[in-house]
Amino acid sequence: MADVARALSAVSEAVLGVAGDLSLDVILERLVGTARELVEARYAALGVPDEDGSGFSRFITSGMSDDEIEAMGPLPRTHGLLGAMLSDAASFRTTDITSDPRFRGWWPATHPRMRSFLGLPIVFKGDVIAAFYLTDKTTAAEFTEADEQLVGVLAAHAAVLIEHARLYEKSRELSVLDERNRLARDLHDAITQSLFSLRLTIETAASLVPSDPERAEAELERARTLVESLFEELRSLIFELRPPGLDEEGLAATVRKHLDVVGRANELVVEVTATGDRRLPGHVERELFRIVQEAATNVVRHAHASSLSLVLEVGSERATLCVTDDGVGFDPDSRPIRSRRLGLTSMRERAQGLGGTLSVESAPGKGTTVRVEVPVERA
Repeated sequence: MADVARALSAVSEAVLGVAGDLSLDVILERLVGTARELVEARYAALGVPDEDGSGFSRFITSGMSDDEIEAMGPLPRTHGLLGAMLSDAASFRTTDITSDPRFRGWWPATHPRMRSFLGLPIVFKGDVIAAFYLTDKTTAAEFTEADEQLVGVLAAHAAVLIEHARLYEKSRELSVLDERNRLARDLHDAITQSLFSLRLTIETAASLVPSDPERAEAELERARTLVESLFEELRSLIFELRPPGLDEEGLAATVRKHLDVVGRANELVVEVTATGDRRLPGHVERELFRIVQEAATNVVRHAHASSLSLVLEVGSERATLCVTDDGVGFDPDSRPIRSRRLGLTSMRERAQGLGGTLSVESAPGKGTTVRVEVPVERA
């Protein structure tokens, strides 16, 4: 049970780690490192095949030095055991990789010699899209069935993360720059919100493993459902759909639900105050909701805060939104901070797109307040 809890914790960390970065290479590096640590392997790799399947478009390793990687030259081909993991959804374990008939020798000669081996395909919607390769268990002569199950938990979520990263990269290839930037912002906002929910569910399951395995299994099933809904949500964004629940429940209710999840997942005391029962036009509510998401994400990542409050006031002429935290604060005029925090630029662009303004009040040690004002008459 402890191993299962450890696997769920590792998955949670991997999920949280990619919440703000949808680069495929970054995701692959985090996943392969997590897999290696999870089963105490000396070496690990994650291979993504190219379009025709004859080679790898990406082959990310963990456990090898930069000099070792450079000495081995170009990416390997999808042959032998490497290719076998991509042609069959079944996993494979052996105490000695060299004894398998599919083993084709060490090439190049500088490749480290390895013995115990665990290969596990990463499957999405029935297709093998990548594979984990783990070798030389450091604490035993071979990988165990329990190791296989642990990496299997990670692989199930890795499949979705990889597909999401691919979707994100495709969105960045759009020929029109403004459209590409808008989709990138929306994808970032949506995945952050949903990943918080997924992380909370995984952590709940991990806490239940020792005392209530049946409930833990139910939570894992819920996590699988969340994964599927997350993929559908991203697809919806491509077709201009709004955040789930926003049309039906309105901005205030949707913000309450979102911040409630953020608070519980990150041990933040959250308070939401909303005045005025007037609904704003759909596109205005959507942009304000995205600003709230970005502001909350910045609090979680950078503020080291214990509390977060939001005040929403909808008047006859203006709508005002304030997000305040009690964290470490920063200098809003610092150029290095502005350049690193793309979210501040994104929020300001959204507010200006509505004919409004965004201001940031902060100082080191004084917390931060993000204030947005938009005219109602322009909505």
